[in-house]
Amino acid sequence: MEVHHHAHTSRKKWTHYFWEFLMLFLAVFCGFLAEYQLEHKIERDREKKFIQTFIEDLKFDTAAISKNLLFRKTKGDQIDSLIDLLSEQKIKGYENELYYLGRMLVRTTRFQSNDRTVTQLKFSGSMRLIRNENAADSIISYQKLVDIILANQEDDRIERRAADPLLTRMFNPFVFNKMLDDFNNIIKPVDNPPLRSYEIPVQQDLAYCINQIKGSNIIIKTRLELLNEKAKNTIAFLKKEYHLSEGTPLEK
Repeated sequence: MEVHHHAHTSRKKWTHYFWEFLMLFLAVFCGFLAEYQLEHKIERDREKKFIQTFIEDLKFDTAAISKNLLFRKTKGDQIDSLIDLLSEQKIKGYENELYYLGRMLVRTTRFQSNDRTVTQLKFSGSMRLIRNENAADSIISYQKLVDIILANQEDDRIERRAADPLLTRMFNPFVFNKMLDDFNNIIKPVDNPPLRSYEIPVQQDLAYCINQIKGSNIIIKTRLELLNEKAKNTIAFLKKEYHLSEGTPLEK
Protein backbone atom coordinates (compact mmCIF):
# COMPACT_ATOMS: atom_id res chain seq x y z
CA MET A 1 0.00 0.00 0.00
CA GLU A 2 1.38 3.37 -1.04
CA VAL A 3 1.64 6.10 1.47
CA HIS A 4 1.11 9.66 0.16
CA HIS A 5 2.78 12.49 1.95
CA HIS A 6 1.08 15.90 1.51
CA ALA A 7 3.42 18.87 1.46
CA HIS A 8 2.37 21.60 3.87
CA THR A 9 3.66 25.15 3.30
CA SER A 10 4.88 26.51 6.58
CA ARG A 11 3.29 29.86 7.47
CA LYS A 12 5.62 32.74 8.12
CA LYS A 13 5.44 34.37 11.49
CA TRP A 14 4.18 37.95 11.71
CA THR A 15 7.57 39.01 12.95
CA HIS A 16 9.03 38.02 9.59
CA TYR A 17 6.71 40.41 7.78
CA PHE A 18 7.45 43.06 10.31
CA TRP A 19 11.19 42.84 9.68
CA GLU A 20 10.68 42.84 5.91
CA PHE A 21 8.59 45.98 6.21
CA LEU A 22 11.11 47.59 8.55
CA MET A 23 14.03 46.86 6.20
CA LEU A 24 12.11 48.23 3.24
CA PHE A 25 11.13 51.33 5.21
CA LEU A 26 14.71 51.92 6.35
CA ALA A 27 16.00 51.54 2.80
CA VAL A 28 13.52 54.08 1.47
CA PHE A 29 14.11 56.43 4.41
CA CYS A 30 17.89 56.27 4.05
CA GLY A 31 17.55 56.96 0.33
CA PHE A 32 15.39 59.97 1.15
CA LEU A 33 17.95 61.22 3.68
CA ALA A 34 20.78 60.80 1.18
CA GLU A 35 18.85 62.68 -1.49
CA TYR A 36 17.92 65.40 0.98
CA GLN A 37 21.52 65.77 2.12
CA LEU A 38 22.71 65.94 -1.49
CA GLU A 39 20.12 68.59 -2.36
CA HIS A 40 21.01 70.50 0.80
CA LYS A 41 24.70 70.44 -0.12
CA ILE A 42 23.96 71.60 -3.66
CA GLU A 43 21.95 74.54 -2.31
CA ARG A 44 24.71 75.40 0.19
CA ASP A 45 27.26 75.36 -2.63
CA ARG A 46 25.03 77.60 -4.78
CA GLU A 47 24.54 79.99 -1.88
CA LYS A 48 28.28 80.23 -1.35
CA LYS A 49 28.87 80.79 -5.05
CA PHE A 50 26.32 83.62 -5.11
CA ILE A 51 28.05 85.23 -2.14
CA GLN A 52 31.44 84.92 -3.82
CA THR A 53 30.24 86.49 -7.07
CA PHE A 54 28.50 89.27 -5.11
CA ILE A 55 31.79 90.02 -3.37
CA GLU A 56 33.47 90.25 -6.78
CA ASP A 57 30.72 92.63 -7.89
CA LEU A 58 31.35 94.79 -4.82
CA LYS A 59 35.07 94.94 -5.60
CA PHE A 60 34.22 96.10 -9.12
CA ASP A 61 31.90 98.73 -7.64
CA THR A 62 34.51 100.12 -5.23
CA ALA A 63 36.88 100.68 -8.16
CA ALA A 64 34.13 102.42 -10.16
CA ILE A 65 33.11 104.50 -7.12
CA SER A 66 36.68 105.71 -6.53
CA LYS A 67 36.94 106.83 -10.15
CA ASN A 68 33.57 108.60 -9.96
CA LEU A 69 34.45 110.34 -6.70
CA LEU A 70 37.54 111.84 -8.32
CA PHE A 71 35.35 113.17 -11.12
CA ARG A 72 32.79 114.56 -8.64
CA LYS A 73 35.48 116.45 -6.70
CA THR A 74 36.88 117.97 -9.90
CA LYS A 75 33.36 118.81 -11.06
CA GLY A 76 32.62 120.52 -7.75
CA ASP A 77 35.75 122.67 -8.06
CA GLN A 78 34.83 123.66 -11.63
CA ILE A 79 31.29 124.56 -10.60
CA ASP A 80 32.56 126.77 -7.78
CA SER A 81 35.00 128.49 -10.14
CA LEU A 82 32.25 129.21 -12.67
CA ILE A 83 29.88 130.60 -10.03
CA ASP A 84 32.70 132.80 -8.65
CA LEU A 85 33.42 134.26 -12.10
CA LEU A 86 29.74 135.07 -12.63
CA SER A 87 29.07 136.43 -9.13
CA GLU A 88 32.23 138.61 -9.15
CA GLN A 89 31.47 139.76 -12.72
CA LYS A 90 34.78 138.49 -14.02
CA ILE A 91 33.47 138.25 -17.56
CA LYS A 92 35.45 140.30 -20.05
CA GLY A 93 39.03 139.13 -20.13
CA TYR A 94 37.99 135.79 -18.59
CA GLU A 95 36.29 134.32 -21.67
CA ASN A 96 38.78 131.44 -21.92
CA GLU A 97 37.83 130.24 -18.45
CA LEU A 98 34.12 130.86 -18.99
CA TYR A 99 34.03 128.90 -22.23
CA TYR A 100 35.94 126.00 -20.72
CA LEU A 101 33.91 125.84 -17.49
CA GLY A 102 30.64 126.39 -19.34
CA ARG A 103 31.36 123.50 -21.69
CA MET A 104 32.48 121.24 -18.84
CA LEU A 105 29.33 122.04 -16.87
CA VAL A 106 27.16 119.62 -18.84
CA ARG A 107 29.69 116.80 -18.89
CA THR A 108 29.38 113.87 -16.52
CA THR A 109 30.40 110.31 -15.76
CA ARG A 110 27.76 107.91 -14.50
CA PHE A 111 28.30 105.34 -11.79
CA GLN A 112 26.95 101.98 -12.87
CA SER A 113 26.88 99.15 -10.34
CA ASN A 114 27.91 95.67 -11.42
CA ASP A 115 24.54 94.06 -10.64
CA ARG A 116 25.02 90.63 -12.28
CA THR A 117 24.56 88.69 -9.01
CA VAL A 118 21.66 90.80 -7.74
CA THR A 119 19.91 90.50 -11.10
CA GLN A 120 20.36 86.73 -11.14
CA LEU A 121 19.11 86.38 -7.58
CA LYS A 122 16.10 88.56 -8.33
CA PHE A 123 14.92 87.07 -11.61
CA SER A 124 15.77 83.41 -10.97
CA GLY A 125 14.03 83.30 -7.59
CA SER A 126 17.33 82.29 -6.00
CA MET A 127 17.20 84.82 -3.18
CA ARG A 128 15.70 82.05 -1.03
CA LEU A 129 19.09 80.31 -1.22
CA ILE A 130 20.65 83.05 0.92
CA ARG A 131 19.62 81.48 4.21
CA ASN A 132 21.77 83.79 6.30
CA GLU A 133 19.29 86.53 7.13
CA ASN A 134 21.97 89.13 7.85
CA ALA A 135 23.67 88.37 4.54
CA ALA A 136 20.39 88.72 2.65
CA ASP A 137 19.68 92.01 4.42
CA SER A 138 23.12 93.35 3.52
CA ILE A 139 22.58 92.54 -0.17
CA ILE A 140 19.15 94.19 -0.22
CA SER A 141 20.36 97.23 1.73
CA TYR A 142 23.29 97.75 -0.63
CA GLN A 143 21.08 97.52 -3.73
CA LYS A 144 18.61 100.03 -2.29
CA LEU A 145 21.37 102.61 -1.94
CA VAL A 146 22.52 101.87 -5.50
CA ASP A 147 18.97 102.51 -6.74
CA ILE A 148 18.85 105.83 -4.87
CA ILE A 149 22.11 106.94 -6.50
CA LEU A 150 20.83 105.97 -9.95
CA ALA A 151 17.77 108.14 -9.31
CA ASN A 152 20.04 111.01 -8.19
CA GLN A 153 22.02 110.67 -11.41
CA GLU A 154 18.82 110.95 -13.41
CA ASP A 155 17.95 114.17 -11.52
CA ASP A 156 21.44 115.44 -12.36
CA ARG A 157 20.88 114.67 -16.06
CA ILE A 158 17.63 116.65 -16.07
CA GLU A 159 19.30 119.63 -14.38
CA ARG A 160 22.23 119.61 -16.80
CA ARG A 161 19.88 119.54 -19.76
CA ALA A 162 17.96 122.48 -18.28
CA ALA A 163 21.15 124.56 -18.56
CA ASP A 164 21.46 123.97 -22.32
CA PRO A 165 19.20 126.87 -23.47
CA LEU A 166 21.10 129.32 -21.27
CA LEU A 167 24.48 128.07 -22.41
CA THR A 168 23.26 128.53 -25.99
CA ARG A 169 22.31 132.15 -25.26
CA MET A 170 25.54 133.01 -23.49
CA PHE A 171 28.17 131.14 -25.51
CA ASN A 172 29.02 130.93 -29.20
CA PRO A 173 28.38 127.31 -30.27
CA PHE A 174 31.04 127.54 -32.98
CA VAL A 175 33.65 128.23 -30.32
CA PHE A 176 32.39 125.19 -28.37
CA ASN A 177 32.81 123.15 -31.54
CA LYS A 178 36.46 124.20 -31.95
CA MET A 179 37.15 123.20 -28.34
CA LEU A 180 36.60 119.48 -29.03
CA ASP A 181 39.54 117.37 -30.21
CA ASP A 182 39.37 114.08 -32.12
CA PHE A 183 38.97 112.15 -28.85
CA ASN A 184 36.08 114.32 -27.63
CA ASN A 185 38.29 116.03 -25.04
CA ILE A 186 37.55 119.67 -24.22
CA ILE A 187 40.42 122.07 -24.90
CA LYS A 188 40.38 125.50 -23.27
CA PRO A 189 40.52 128.44 -25.73
CA VAL A 190 43.59 130.67 -25.60
CA ASP A 191 42.44 133.84 -27.37
CA ASN A 192 39.47 134.91 -25.19
CA PRO A 193 36.80 134.53 -27.91
CA PRO A 194 33.83 136.86 -27.31
CA LEU A 195 30.70 135.53 -25.65
CA ARG A 196 27.45 135.48 -27.56
CA SER A 197 25.82 137.49 -24.77
CA TYR A 198 27.17 139.60 -21.93
CA GLU A 199 23.73 140.26 -20.46
CA ILE A 200 23.63 140.01 -16.67
CA PRO A 201 20.12 138.44 -16.53
CA VAL A 202 21.38 135.58 -18.72
CA GLN A 203 24.33 135.10 -16.38
CA GLN A 204 22.05 135.07 -13.35
CA ASP A 205 19.65 132.55 -14.92
CA LEU A 206 22.62 130.36 -15.74
CA ALA A 207 23.93 130.73 -12.16
CA TYR A 208 20.64 129.37 -10.87
CA CYS A 209 20.98 126.26 -13.07
CA ILE A 210 24.59 125.89 -11.97
CA ASN A 211 23.47 125.95 -8.35
CA GLN A 212 21.00 123.14 -9.03
CA ILE A 213 23.70 121.06 -10.70
CA LYS A 214 26.01 121.76 -7.76
CA GLY A 215 23.41 120.40 -5.35
CA SER A 216 23.04 117.17 -7.30
CA ASN A 217 26.80 116.81 -7.53
CA ILE A 218 27.12 117.10 -3.74
CA ILE A 219 24.31 114.60 -3.15
CA ILE A 220 25.78 112.05 -5.55
CA LYS A 221 29.28 112.49 -4.10
CA THR A 222 28.02 112.05 -0.52
CA ARG A 223 26.00 108.95 -1.34
CA LEU A 224 28.81 107.42 -3.36
CA GLU A 225 31.03 107.81 -0.30
CA LEU A 226 28.38 106.01 1.77
CA LEU A 227 28.09 103.29 -0.86
CA ASN A 228 31.85 102.84 -0.95
CA GLU A 229 31.95 102.39 2.83
CA LYS A 230 28.98 100.03 2.72
CA ALA A 231 30.63 97.94 -0.02
CA LYS A 232 33.85 97.56 1.97
CA ASN A 233 31.99 96.66 5.19
CA THR A 234 29.77 94.18 3.33
CA ILE A 235 32.79 92.45 1.78
CA ALA A 236 34.41 92.04 5.20
CA PHE A 237 31.14 90.83 6.76
CA LEU A 238 30.37 88.26 4.07
CA LYS A 239 33.92 86.90 4.08
CA LYS A 240 33.67 86.37 7.83
CA GLU A 241 30.17 84.84 7.72
CA TYR A 242 31.02 82.39 4.92
CA HIS A 243 34.63 81.75 5.97
CA LEU A 244 36.07 83.07 2.72
CA SER A 245 39.69 84.07 2.44
CA GLU A 246 41.12 86.51 -0.10
CA GLY A 247 42.36 83.69 -2.30
CA THR A 248 39.22 81.54 -2.17
CA PRO A 249 38.45 80.57 -5.80
CA LEU A 250 34.96 80.85 -7.22
CA GLU A 251 33.30 77.45 -7.19
CA LYS A 252 32.27 76.10 -10.56
